[in-house]
Amino acid sequence: MIEERKITSTNYLNQTYLEEKCTLNELINILSKRWTTDVLFEIEEGNDRFSSLKKSIDLISDNVLANRLKLLEQYKLIKKTKDDSGTTGKYQYFLTPIGYKLSELLDQLCQFSDSHMNSNFT
Repeated sequence: MIEERKITSTNYLNQTYLEEKCTLNELINILSKRWTTDVLFEIEEGNDRFSSLKKSIDLISDNVLANRLKLLEQYKLIKKTKDDSGTTGKYQYFLTPIGYKLSELLDQLCQFSDSHMNSNFT
């Protein structure tokens, strides 16, 4: 677990137990954070800068976007590189091979949910 949390809380202890029991629980925890999958998909679609991500996901706050980018980078799902245009402080984000694999799986889950979950709400 990468997040800074109170390590004595019941919530933290439960989450740690679940993540140690099965790493899928850790992945689900990451993906369940608001905007995480949107950020991942936007980077895959070519929005490779903070400003273009912010523009394409207009309801996300700067702090949350920065947090999600850090989280995805820490789990090696994206890679942050300095922009080679010469502008200082500018970065680009790219999916790593692991990020592409996860994105493919998420796309399959999206197709599944479009086919099966919508029928439960009609």
